[in-house]
Amino acid sequence: MPVLLLVSLGVLTLDLLTKLLAVRELSDREPVELADGILTLRLVRNSGAAFGMAQGLTVVLTALALVVVVVILRMASRLRSTWWAVALGLVLGGALGNLAERLFRAPGPGRGHVVDFLELPNWPVFNMADSAIVCAAVLMVLLSARGVPHGDAESSRNSR
Repeated sequence: MPVLLLVSLGVLTLDLLTKLLAVRELSDREPVELADGILTLRLVRNSGAAFGMAQGLTVVLTALALVVVVVILRMASRLRSTWWAVALGLVLGGALGNLAERLFRAPGPGRGHVVDFLELPNWPVFNMADSAIVCAAVLMVLLSARGVPHGDAESSRNSR
């Protein structure tokens, strides 16, 4: 539980701080190219999901994020794997970062647009929360492929 909470708090803090900086530094400005065009800082207000998918479904995505947060918090006490705690902490922090924006940014509660600002070549604009969620998905696939159990019930089932 402490690992999950620390990771999620770190992701949430990093996500919110970088979004604040992006809005402050990139509003009303042309995109900024970094690293020979490999990374561009471009401010985008996203009403959809990660990487610009599901545009206009902000209310549905807000509800989905709330469900994800509740499910992760409910299963947190049963976690026995540090790596699963890291993965779920990444998802929780990312979900909370984007959820905070959906709840508190314009155009209004539950309909707020998420700030995206990182752009790679041939890739939609994204933010740190999106990155954390994608890294968590990769980690979860690796943990599952290696058969790493995440909780009590699974641990006892695999030891039989």
